[in-house]
Amino acid sequence: MLSATLARVPALPSPSEQEEMIACHACGLVHRLPPMTHRTIATCTACGTPICRRIERSIEKTLALYLGALLLFVVANAFPFMTMSLEGNATATTILDGARALYREGMWPVALVVLLTGTVMPLLKITGMLYVLLPLQLGVRPKGLSAAFRWIDKLHPWSMMEVYLLGVIVAYVKLSDLATIHLGYALYAFVAAIILMAAGDAALEAHAVWRRLAPQAGPEVLHHRPGTELVSCHECDQLVRVPAHAHDLACPRCTAPLHKRKVDSITRTWALVLTAAILYLPANLYPVMTVVSFGHGEPDTILSGIMTLLAVGMWPVALLVFFASITVPVLKLLGLAWLLITVQRGSTWRPRDRTLIYRIIEGVGRWSMVDVFMIAILTALVSLGNIATIVPGPGAIAFCAVVIVTMLASMSFDPRLIWDAIDERSDHGRALRA
Repeated sequence: MLSATLARVPALPSPSEQEEMIACHACGLVHRLPPMTHRTIATCTACGTPICRRIERSIEKTLALYLGALLLFVVANAFPFMTMSLEGNATATTILDGARALYREGMWPVALVVLLTGTVMPLLKITGMLYVLLPLQLGVRPKGLSAAFRWIDKLHPWSMMEVYLLGVIVAYVKLSDLATIHLGYALYAFVAAIILMAAGDAALEAHAVWRRLAPQAGPEVLHHRPGTELVSCHECDQLVRVPAHAHDLACPRCTAPLHKRKVDSITRTWALVLTAAILYLPANLYPVMTVVSFGHGEPDTILSGIMTLLAVGMWPVALLVFFASITVPVLKLLGLAWLLITVQRGSTWRPRDRTLIYRIIEGVGRWSMVDVFMIAILTALVSLGNIATIVPGPGAIAFCAVVIVTMLASMSFDPRLIWDAIDERSDHGRALRA
């Protein structure tokens, strides 16, 4: 895709009334959107974060792709996606069976997370997208359209079909040398649904939807009025001028609460980071699962499971599990702690790089769920009584909690705090940030 450079807003702008104003959601710098053609991405001049993109016929394309994804999603969940045969016994499993198996083993917290992230959230995302896009395509405005589209964006990190698929691949590799594995048509439908949803997300221009609901603010929002300040909506990127220090305000376009910065961002993030760090100890010390074969079995922690994979020559899978289950959580906790410390100290060191680090932390955290999904699949699939059974362990609960809490920690951190210190210490005065 092409990239469009955004211009900084001068102190006394005089653009045409057709121009749109938008603030970067990573650093808060206000920009004037230039004319943009098809498949053009506008990036922030300060931190390099993508702000807006233009895609022709975005709503029509996304609608068609999500309609196809819904049909494939139903097929993927209605039939078995994998069958294991061992010693003349066969076990078939569906996507929902993983959550059921964990629940039967008394692991209801993990079962709930697997059910929500692997099935419920993706379904809500698909149906919510159709609820928003279909009326817009037909030219109607049902009640709650703005709120529905706002919540779809919140569901995105928790819709983990692609991570579930990676868990299926890891489980398949681990079992392929021990038993005969047959892949069902539901798995191919599952993969196709993931591809269509990814294509739909790539085709969606979120601001095209928001502009249909209400126009983006123009240059007039920059005209300063005494007793007011400029605030950017965290959900729809609308720029709003509100009374200074006012409370309980809502965005006029999406109805989301308006506030200058995320409320208690540093305190909440520290609390979540410390909680995840504490949970990380039992997640690695306690077994995550036990493989019982003919009445005998050895419990496996995350690290011992990786060592077993290395011992049998499955080093690509071992590296994948090591990266997702050990490297990512540790680096995420260290990275968030470092960002919090630099913000509290008012550091002005390399703000663009720190913003990029935050974006990476925010994006990779969900992939640590691959181990949880793998355990769910193996528990459902390897259930042959005395011949072979996989029993999840208490470490799985702690590790699942680590993944969820670290995701919440990255969501609670406000990267714009990085840039507030830059403006306060700037010799050229404050940049216009919302």
